[in-house]
Amino acid sequence: MGDESVNTAIKRAERAGTDKFALRRRGLAEAALEAIAERGFARTGLREIAQRSDLSHGSLHYYFTDKNDLIAEAVRISKGRPAERYAAIVASATTPDELAIGVAEEMTRSLRDDAALHRLWYDLRNQALFESGFGDTIEQVEAMLQEAIWGVLERYAELAGKPCRFDALLAYSLTDGMLQNALIRHVRGDADAIDRLRRECLALFAACV
Repeated sequence: MGDESVNTAIKRAERAGTDKFALRRRGLAEAALEAIAERGFARTGLREIAQRSDLSHGSLHYYFTDKNDLIAEAVRISKGRPAERYAAIVASATTPDELAIGVAEEMTRSLRDDAALHRLWYDLRNQALFESGFGDTIEQVEAMLQEAIWGVLERYAELAGKPCRFDALLAYSLTDGMLQNALIRHVRGDADAIDRLRRECLALFAACV
């Protein structure tokens, strides 16, 4: 085997090892996500995560440098899912109403089914004001969410044949505030929180053009 072939084989082996490590790291973060969301940031350490998630404490230490590293990975996973769902709705919608209704239904479904994950997100975002351990992750995730929300409203305006009245930052701020307030009402037992969020989401679309 020539030097070039040897180097290629080495690179492939290294890449396979890296991919395997990344996949295992992601799997552990996904398994730990529910425990982290249920207990909250301040009351959750690696040992508690291991106990609640049936994971090995040693395996967590091997794949993650500390609790912040694990939580950062978990947050990237959990907040990447809605961005992917919104992108799928944007790609399939053929009318502005279809797009608005699809996004409103996804947002209300997420509030109903993923309330614990939303609580974790807002908890971590507040903690990032005091701790620098995962501040960069919060910034990266917010940029991803802002891009996703802007993509939705930009496509809605395009389908409606009108310019969007909002810019990307305003669109994200309005949507984020709307979701956070709905989450607070939902967690406190407001029976109308989900339907109200649906109405507010549709009203936001109507106001953007």
